[in-house]
Amino acid sequence: MITLGIDVGGSTTKIVGVENGEIRAPQCITAADPVTSLFGAFGKYIYDNGISLSDIDHVMLTGVGSAYISSPLYGLPTSKVDEFMANARGAGYRSGLDRMVVVSMGTGTSFVLVDGNSVTHLGGLALGGGTLQGLAGLLLKTSDIRKVIALAMKGDVRNVDLNIGDICKSDLPGLPLDVTASNFGKADQTSSPEDIAAGLVNMIYQAIGSSANFIAGNTGVEDFVLIGNMSLLPQCASQFERIAGLYRLRFHIPEHREYRTALGAALSHICSHAVCSASEDSGPVTGAEDLKNENVNKTIELWQSVTKKQV
Repeated sequence: MITLGIDVGGSTTKIVGVENGEIRAPQCITAADPVTSLFGAFGKYIYDNGISLSDIDHVMLTGVGSAYISSPLYGLPTSKVDEFMANARGAGYRSGLDRMVVVSMGTGTSFVLVDGNSVTHLGGLALGGGTLQGLAGLLLKTSDIRKVIALAMKGDVRNVDLNIGDICKSDLPGLPLDVTASNFGKADQTSSPEDIAAGLVNMIYQAIGSSANFIAGNTGVEDFVLIGNMSLLPQCASQFERIAGLYRLRFHIPEHREYRTALGAALSHICSHAVCSASEDSGPVTGAEDLKNENVNKTIELWQSVTKKQV
């Protein structure tokens, strides 16, 4: 039997099947509204994978769009789970971690502390993919994420960001000369679109990384698991490797990171404890170049399907 986890956003639905403890063929569907997106994703998923309704044990819904669903899907047992709990369970899958902070980087960013069976939503940032799209529209005259990423990969943040070395002759305690002192502190009307795009991506990731450092100082947690669509960008691994070195933290980027909330919804039915885990460890951020080069077009297309309507 297969359990389906479905993360319903404003216009995008992600669906994951879990069978015998294994992830089965995650998919993402975009439509004009949450209900259309949900039923489109459900129908496509079972058709593409040759699944009959009788093969489905349970359907678990999460995400802001799940509020629109008030009856069982096709007569199947259907339940809902809190999105932050789903984040925790999904991120914990085969992480090898009992204590971690889940960083869900979507339209905005949320932080969820997992400590054994305890799950606590710590708060969030009003910075994320929505910020990137909005500011790119203002500054670069495009919100097309494919174009923004292509520009950013050609840009150099040193041309727009003010570094410690620009204002000091020697390192400050804990702050090497190449650390950012002010995002866009050197930008002006002559700054190139490529450098601006690189600066936008860098600013968002640095803000998230700095928040992680403050959380680590208050909780003692040093392991942070990155999930959500912003973790798909080719700059993500290398940026967080650098942040990890600066703050002595460990950032983990798991497989199927964009589907972890949907996965967590499915695991909520399967697991009897707060966070499912196994012996496999997603590992700290390593192989940044491999992640950067992995099917960039595919990840951009998935990211592009997510609009500001989705939380």
